[in-house]
Amino acid sequence: MLLFREKIPPDWLPKVLANLPSVLVDHAHLERKAATTALSLERYKELYSRVEELNAIAIEELQHFQIVLNLLKERGIPFSQPQPSAWISGLMRSMRNGSRHQVVDHLICCSFIEGRSCEKFQILSKELMAIDAPLALFYGSLVESEGNHYAAYILMARAIDDAETDRRLDYYLELDATLMRQPNTLPILH
Repeated sequence: MLLFREKIPPDWLPKVLANLPSVLVDHAHLERKAATTALSLERYKELYSRVEELNAIAIEELQHFQIVLNLLKERGIPFSQPQPSAWISGLMRSMRNGSRHQVVDHLICCSFIEGRSCEKFQILSKELMAIDAPLALFYGSLVESEGNHYAAYILMARAIDDAETDRRLDYYLELDATLMRQPNTLPILH
């Protein structure tokens, strides 16, 4: 797992635990976006040979989306508008133009989102066990998948340009740390 330079803010967990319905709606949107992002990566010529792998990620993310939609339905939580994530927006705005640079940056951004999800799902799995065991087990079941997606995206970036990936990882680790320190009052995963 990537060694992030900034920890999850201490106010994140209490905020999330106090607003689980909102968090589940946010999670549904994140899974949907993760699926569409995996498909959108197929537009880069550098990733044409990885289309099947990207499709597999998209399918898995859509399956997670459906599971979260089912959880919402079971719990009587209406699916509603997504909340914007300043952290995700900050990562995505930093992508450079130019196909080779853009694809490396895009893959690293995807990797960071998956990596932070893996980290947060581990925390939720542990912390929810005493409050909501079924939800805790659900989050625990996603940890491996998120970790695999994190690794897949980093490996794809390295296959395109290993040295550039190292340079951009350093940049994105600093950006992630800066963005993580920004106040966020929304009860969302990221």
